[in-house]
Amino acid sequence: MKILVLSDSHSGLSFMRRCIESVKPDVMIHLGDYFDDAVAISEEYPHIPLYQVPGNCDRYRCPPDFPEIRIERIFGVNLYMTHGHRHRVKQYLGALLRDAKLSRADAVLYGHTHVADCRQDEEGLWVLNPGSCGYFGGSAGLIEVNNNKISSCRIIRQENLEEIL
Repeated sequence: MKILVLSDSHSGLSFMRRCIESVKPDVMIHLGDYFDDAVAISEEYPHIPLYQVPGNCDRYRCPPDFPEIRIERIFGVNLYMTHGHRHRVKQYLGALLRDAKLSRADAVLYGHTHVADCRQDEEGLWVLNPGSCGYFGGSAGLIEVNNNKISSCRIIRQENLEEIL
């Protein structure tokens, strides 16, 4: 099963569409900044379930009571989703990693920095920032789940989309 992770689209929908067409994900996740971009994409691809959280630029783009942090079990893995601004991820990841581990997450997904990062820590927690799908040519995250476990987690960019087809 494929999970496409997007963040910080900032009205840049074209790379999001190319990712969806190439990856053919089973689920999409949008980690904020611009919340309404994910809504528009979800309307274009209504057969793909969407999970999303708002970012620091989404105050007037989503319902005021929409949760900024979501912990969801998707295909048997626990995903901790947040934009990251409340955890101050531009300074350090300590608070974010602590909260994800306390929630027993298999992966923590965050955005905000526009810098793509994908790695697994020494305790096995996957840490994924898909970067920005709206800036710098675009980047996204791709998580593959098999038998209720993350089998791969990586960053994809425009040049990788050809390899995925």
